[in-house]
Amino acid sequence: MTIHYRDHLIESDRTTIEDILKSTGMFSNEEIGVALELIDEGLIKGTASGYNFLLGVGDGGEILGYTCFGPIPCTRNSYDLYWIAVRHDLQGKGIGKNLLKKTQRIIANLGGERVYIETSSRSVYEPTRGFYLRSGYRKEALIKDFYSNGDDKIVYFRKLSAEKSS
Repeated sequence: MTIHYRDHLIESDRTTIEDILKSTGMFSNEEIGVALELIDEGLIKGTASGYNFLLGVGDGGEILGYTCFGPIPCTRNSYDLYWIAVRHDLQGKGIGKNLLKKTQRIIANLGGERVYIETSSRSVYEPTRGFYLRSGYRKEALIKDFYSNGDDKIVYFRKLSAEKSS
């Protein structure tokens, strides 16, 4: 399967990305609502929203996965990776890995030097946490009971170095 990448949203992407998020079985309705708010901001304001998007698109034009990322306000050269999701039936095929690598390259080309990812300690996120570790991120912080009792916030970090490319 050939994957093409697109760095801008179109109106029809909203519904497709919502379907991708639901297909993973990982995100609550509230979390999906937050992701859709960022998409809405991106559709209305473009990069002026502070949110950047990278979509992995298949040969038939279908979105296979996406990332949402942006500069962290009041920092120098630090970025948040807000969302990364791949259609459930396509997980484990390297799509997320490639999306993350290309996202890191974009961040580096924008002058970003550090990437932070926040996630939950819930067991459903164990594969995601392993993915971040295998992708060169390290666990930087743990905030107990952040999301709810027994659900900690875990922050992952990666310093970008040679990711820049033209």
